[in-house]
Amino acid sequence: MAEQDEKKVQADESTPLTEDVSAENSPAVMEFMAEAAQHIEVATEATATTPAAKLTPYISFEHVDKSFGDFVVLEDVSFFVHPGETLVILGRSGVGKSVSLQILMGFLKPDLGKVFVAGEDIIGYDERQLQTLRRKVTMVFQSGALFDSITVGENVAFPLRERADLSEDQIFKVVKGLLEMVGVAGMENLLPSDLSTGMKRSVAIARALASQPEAILYDEPTTMVDPLMAHLLGNLIQRLKTQLHLTSIVVTHDMAFARKLADRVVFLHQGRAHFFGTMVEMERSQDPVLQEFLRLDELVLPA
Repeated sequence: MAEQDEKKVQADESTPLTEDVSAENSPAVMEFMAEAAQHIEVATEATATTPAAKLTPYISFEHVDKSFGDFVVLEDVSFFVHPGETLVILGRSGVGKSVSLQILMGFLKPDLGKVFVAGEDIIGYDERQLQTLRRKVTMVFQSGALFDSITVGENVAFPLRERADLSEDQIFKVVKGLLEMVGVAGMENLLPSDLSTGMKRSVAIARALASQPEAILYDEPTTMVDPLMAHLLGNLIQRLKTQLHLTSIVVTHDMAFARKLADRVVFLHQGRAHFFGTMVEMERSQDPVLQEFLRLDELVLPA
């Protein structure tokens, strides 16, 4: 097991996603992932509205406001993420990071502003349209949000069964292969309650991938997991971006994780997008709020 963990730690973004998939399941998973990559490529081309296809944002917030009663969570927030890129949302607790993801998924409606996904304003979507959206954009919740009463394997198989075009043998091999790919091989017959927090997140990513999405939203993926699992999750998210060109938004408080993944960063402060740009630009900024946040991240508490 230690040797396997060391191998996964050493994996980089060029390491094939199917590196850890068994020979028995590899053909089915490779075909499934190739299909997913082709689907993402087609979706990216369809999103483009100009000859500079790759420069059209896949997701964007435009002057979004959200309040709960008198409590203002988001005020005039704007940001975007291009197809195949990773946006990291940073900020202290309670500044609207997770609320932003819930708005993107249609779980919450903004009070003002526009939210675009795949070139369409989703604010006026009805529930049927939102269900279609959630097949394009999936979310990995902090809790994993797995179905507690069914096995890990059935959780991952759920989106595959909705397709109705795969045989049981294909579903079985894809499920086992996806679990191997995300580092939880052989756990398909366990219940979610048998898993650690980090393992639940890995299974949630496998279930998200089973939907063949165009984008994945991650809500605090490294919270309450050990450093090794955090590293493995970071490697996996990076490889998904590089090899599948998945669009990602990651909410995190972990600066090392953010530095590893971010193409762009939005820093939320007092309800506003205080900063939006690259990580290098953020770290070079002389803005006192950003400097304080970065200093606190470097603070080492005494043992």
